[in-house]
Amino acid sequence: MKNLLVYLVAVAAVSFTGSASAQTVQAGTISGRPAASATPAVAAPAPSRLDDVLARHTLRVCTTGDYKPYSFLKPDGQFEGIDIDLVESLAKSLGVKAEYVKTSWSNLMNDFVAKCDIAVGGVSTTLERQKRAFFTQPYMVDGKTPIVRCGDVEKYQTVEQIDQPNVRTIVNPGGTNERFAKQFFTHSQLIEYPDNVTIFKQILDGHADVMVTDASETLLQQKLNPGLCSVHPDKPFQFGEKAYLVPRGEAPFQQYVDQWLHLARSTGEFQAVVDKWLK
Repeated sequence: MKNLLVYLVAVAAVSFTGSASAQTVQAGTISGRPAASATPAVAAPAPSRLDDVLARHTLRVCTTGDYKPYSFLKPDGQFEGIDIDLVESLAKSLGVKAEYVKTSWSNLMNDFVAKCDIAVGGVSTTLERQKRAFFTQPYMVDGKTPIVRCGDVEKYQTVEQIDQPNVRTIVNPGGTNERFAKQFFTHSQLIEYPDNVTIFKQILDGHADVMVTDASETLLQQKLNPGLCSVHPDKPFQFGEKAYLVPRGEAPFQQYVDQWLHLARSTGEFQAVVDKWLK
């Protein structure tokens, strides 16, 4: 009997302690002290550029319109080219309309940051541009190589052969062609010519001897301008890539464009567009 009484007293003490603890928690809640931890509310994601594009039903596209085969502004005011076809496909995948903003190479970054969701048209990846924007995954490897009159191909095989005082090197200002020329052709006669569409006629007409630009452009221009020849386009002077500019810090939008580009390449859509313009 004595042992039974001891057991009952112990059980009562435990019961009282648990009840008191519960009352303390309840009292703490009532008195304003923190209660037991609750599941925190999940914050809604901040609106992204992707949301903006979908909401306004337009994709604002910066492009120069002077760089065949990627982007060219026709006399009727319509753009055409590899990147125009592709960005139209991107806009269609989003269910929006592409709205074009004409820019220039010297104003590309300022116009892009202020006015556009994406920039296309043979844009080369550079660290300077990366400081103000993001690049998508590259879609083409395309380094700098010369284009000359066909009779001069053997004369302009190397940087050293071009970088001579008697050689007239022509370049369009504001982009990577100008930066390359000013870095490597410090002894040749450097001619800045503002029209990237008619610049190749200057070589044909004997007003310049050589232009160094992206290999893909030289391949197209030799087709458009009989008498001009691309010099070793399969072995350019340096490594280069083409990609699309997207706003810095806009990861959801960048990921969407990257995924669209990945699928376009995987399904053959991308190659079909390239072949349409280069073959």
